[in-house]
Amino acid sequence: MLWGGQRESDNVEDLRGQGPFRPGLAIGGGGLLLVLVVSFLTGTNPLTLLNMIESGQEMTSPPAVHAPASSAPPTDRLGKFAAVVLADTEDTWKAVLPKMGRAYEEPRLVLFTGAVNSACGLSSSAVGPFYCQRDRKVYLDLSFFNELANRFGAPGEFAQAYVIAHEVGHHVQNLLGTFDRANRLQRQTSSANPRAVSVRLELQADCFAGVWGYHAQHDRNIIEPGDFEKGLRAASAIGDDRLQRLSQGYVQPESWTHGSSEQRVKWLRRGLETGDPAACDTFGGATRGPD
Repeated sequence: MLWGGQRESDNVEDLRGQGPFRPGLAIGGGGLLLVLVVSFLTGTNPLTLLNMIESGQEMTSPPAVHAPASSAPPTDRLGKFAAVVLADTEDTWKAVLPKMGRAYEEPRLVLFTGAVNSACGLSSSAVGPFYCQRDRKVYLDLSFFNELANRFGAPGEFAQAYVIAHEVGHHVQNLLGTFDRANRLQRQTSSANPRAVSVRLELQADCFAGVWGYHAQHDRNIIEPGDFEKGLRAASAIGDDRLQRLSQGYVQPESWTHGSSEQRVKWLRRGLETGDPAACDTFGGATRGPD
């Protein structure tokens, strides 16, 4: 990818090295003082309050004190790369989404190390990159890129960019109300395969990642020969069937959450070839699988 010198997004929170902060309260300094104040006002044992914080329970009084995020942009190569990719997805969806009747609202990308708190709870880097619908942020431990290359055999910058664009694809779904639609479909669908709706969501996010790739190539010419092939290899490498074979030696389609290697490649390719989010309707055949 020809990303050097390209615009970097301002929507990056670099929390690497800061450790996971519990949402709502930072312990230490003013946070500890706040615990003591709440203890005095409510008559609650301060140790009980600390245990509540450690277990993730909410405290409703007084107002929460949030751990500050770094306002400085990333200065390392990989962090700057992520910021450039995020900026390019912004350029794509600002142009594309209004054609679907919806203005694009930029998400934030949170870079972290090891574990992170989001509005969706405390998450370890072991879960991989994720999007939190509640706070509209993408969360990424950049060490996942090493795992993508070394464990799954999918190296290359476009493979890494595909991961970010996929999570941004979930943000697009959020803006379009697709999560609400998926929840309704989940309630209407037979419980024989409760994860089928999740697969549809993930495959559509793959296709949306492809839509970004199409416009990155045709509108801004930052894609180099062979980049798309690396992205398709990455999609194949992290298909549920392949991951299950690697981890347990057999495949259980009923437990899939993201789709098979074949499905992921198909939908990513569709986005790459069309550049049209309307071609990404994985929910079109609600009574059958998403192919």
